[in-house]
Amino acid sequence: MATKALKELKNLSTNELVVKERELEKTIFDSRMKKVTGQLSDSSTLWKLRKQLARVKTLQTMQAVKGK
Repeated sequence: MATKALKELKNLSTNELVVKERELEKTIFDSRMKKVTGQLSDSSTLWKLRKQLARVKTLQTMQAVKGK
């Protein structure tokens, strides 16, 4: 799964990665609020979202280094 997700993310442009990062941060925030209020049914969702955000940020760093 991680490899498949990474391959899909590698095809995104720099601007698309920024948009994806913002979407993930908002989703993580919303999930945290649901967890606090007891509305989050699957607690592994936060872990998965944080890992996906880390992948996006890693790809942004890789693109920045290649651009130099």
